[in-house]
Amino acid sequence: MRTDSSPGTLPAREHLPAGDAGTPVLDVVIPVYNEEKDLQPCVLRLHEHLRRTFPYAFRITIADNASTDTTPLVSRRLEAEIPEVRAFRLEQKGRGRALRTVWSASDAPVLAYMDVDLSTDLNALLPLVAPLISGHSDLAIGSRLARSSRVVRGPKREFISRAYNLILRGSLHARFSDAQCGFKAIRRDVAQVLLPLVEDTGWFFDTEMLVIAERAGLRIHEVPVDWVDDPDSTVHIVKTATEDIKGVWRVGKALATGALPLDRITRPFGDDPRDRDVQDVPKGLARQLVGFCVVGGLSTLFYLLLYSVFRQFCGSQIANALALLVSAVANTAANRRLTFGVRGRGGAVRHQAQGLVVFGIGLALTSGSLAALDAATSDPAHSTELAVLIAANLAATVLRFLLFRAWVFPERDENPSRSTVVTTHTPTTTPATTRSATPAYGTQQPYASQQPYAPLQPYAPLPTRPTANHYATAPHTPYNRQSPYNRQSPYDRQPPYNRQSQYTGQPPYTPQSPYDATVPSQPARSSDTGTDTGTDPRNS
Repeated sequence: MRTDSSPGTLPAREHLPAGDAGTPVLDVVIPVYNEEKDLQPCVLRLHEHLRRTFPYAFRITIADNASTDTTPLVSRRLEAEIPEVRAFRLEQKGRGRALRTVWSASDAPVLAYMDVDLSTDLNALLPLVAPLISGHSDLAIGSRLARSSRVVRGPKREFISRAYNLILRGSLHARFSDAQCGFKAIRRDVAQVLLPLVEDTGWFFDTEMLVIAERAGLRIHEVPVDWVDDPDSTVHIVKTATEDIKGVWRVGKALATGALPLDRITRPFGDDPRDRDVQDVPKGLARQLVGFCVVGGLSTLFYLLLYSVFRQFCGSQIANALALLVSAVANTAANRRLTFGVRGRGGAVRHQAQGLVVFGIGLALTSGSLAALDAATSDPAHSTELAVLIAANLAATVLRFLLFRAWVFPERDENPSRSTVVTTHTPTTTPATTRSATPAYGTQQPYASQQPYAPLQPYAPLPTRPTANHYATAPHTPYNRQSPYNRQSPYDRQPPYNRQSQYTGQPPYTPQSPYDATVPSQPARSSDTGTDTGTDPRNS
């Protein structure tokens, strides 16, 4: 049974409808730092691919991370020549900071990013964003570690990539296969509530975002990709790996202490089939069975240890009764807390009394087995007694689980309203001055002090892109200030993005948010001072 404290702040996923031209459906962000050589070929190749293969309107956003070469000039020239290209300048470094800033300001319903070197085959772009458009998934990532992926890279980067993902699986219990592939996409409504929870502004940004999304129950779609290593990366791998290890520790600590308000980004009832009230289908049976088996195995070892101790100074029947009594009390307490999720002291005495009844049944089985053994042989060996007791306890264990589930800890519907399918969703409104006792995550203010996002209006119909003949016959025109990307665009440089959301009319972030609209003026973190390029240093 789900015990979420909140129905969530995300509406149920829906297919984005197609319709008239207007807002781009896809916004592809390319974070760059001193990429004057590779930027123009990358943008031209990506634009040509999207123009030929993507069935909706799109936008390409160049996120310049405080480049010191001619990258800003190349960005502005591409913006002036190609209507679908936008240039965005940040005065501080950090790939995570660039993605958060541009994604937070974008009005496209699907947001993506890729590295400037285009190591990933662009044929995977449409399969990457299709599950997000259809409403099947919340995030999508390219994976170089999938079985059907085709990857060309050296043994050093291969080792770093697999070692890093093994660390994530072992420490944060991550189930996604490739955290650092520079090829990801996210739905805009998910990004609006997920990004404020992500603290990192560098290379660990991807991993932190995915771990939080996975722990909140969001669906992450993985796409096998064809990938060719870029040998010209100049990022300090050792320093970046050190920062990543620190990030793993920080996120793991926040998850262990409950500092992350994961219920803020859960889906409401009806979107998760595990939440549905279906007749004649037991809830949590698999989880309870696994927990009961683990507790039962430990209890059996504890029981055998006690029996061996008591057998030294008393008969087999008395030793069996004492060992079974002590282990039964411990078994009931452990199953109450771990298997059936009962918290608090309420009903503990009654549960122990019922557990003793179950203990009496087990005692009858084991005592009967010992009596039968004594009748069969006058002086049974100690190993024979243990074997008989193990067999009797296995039979008693099955009966104990059934009695625990149906009688001692029966499943009760504590929230009858959950049996009704919710068709609409209204996020909880909390005043901005409200403080929470929840510990702060990292160095930021407690999450509960942040004002929740205003509910999003339904997406406008998806626009369609011009036909291929239009691009074939119409030459590129210089940047027109009267074009759809005029100075009223949310990407305007003064300020970098409009503080008034065009969807709700409310500020996208309150002053309590750690990521307010004044992102360019934030001080740079120590992790952002190293060399930063558009290519993942670990290629992992």
